[in-house]
Amino acid sequence: MNLKTRFQNIIDNQYGLPTGLLGRFIGEKMIRQHQPETLWTIQNLNLQQNERVLEVGCGAGFALKQISSMNGGHHVIGLDLSETLIQSAALRNKKAIRQHRIKLVHGSVDEMPFYDDQFSAVYSIHSVYFWKDLFSSFEEIHRVLKPGGRVIITLCNGKEGDEWTSVKQMIHRELIPVMESLNFSEVRVLAGPVSRGYQTVAVIGIK
Repeated sequence: MNLKTRFQNIIDNQYGLPTGLLGRFIGEKMIRQHQPETLWTIQNLNLQQNERVLEVGCGAGFALKQISSMNGGHHVIGLDLSETLIQSAALRNKKAIRQHRIKLVHGSVDEMPFYDDQFSAVYSIHSVYFWKDLFSSFEEIHRVLKPGGRVIITLCNGKEGDEWTSVKQMIHRELIPVMESLNFSEVRVLAGPVSRGYQTVAVIGIK
């Protein structure tokens, strides 16, 4: 394996589970890269007043900060598998954490440490690619959502006009069927913004 390939493998692994100083850098880079689709996802949550919201794969905490800064009295919990990014999110949101508007939890989507029917909305941005088991993950999301709660899963499915066949197949042959098998209703794909040439979509559903 040459040096270039080895370095690329390190970077790819960091996107899946950021660690250390390089992981902190990757976390901040992802905030800059994903800002358009992050703001779009938050807008499509259609939050009302005093909602309890969960972000799966909260990264360095940019989206959490946006929601906690709204005038809706929302309580937001961020879940992430990376302890490095949990630390970054804590620094970014220290005031909101002190005020108990944000809570950060280290953990995995397929085994979440939350009680049933806890959240009115669950969202995830560019995290689903790394979930090991879609069924277990969505089973957990369904469990922690309140009846009538909604889920938004944001991801990219193409670049510069070219559709990514593998992602499209994952959405329509795996993700949507899994959600429907768990009795999510109104499951559909919503077209989102183009960000850095990447086409954004979201898969949404209601418990």
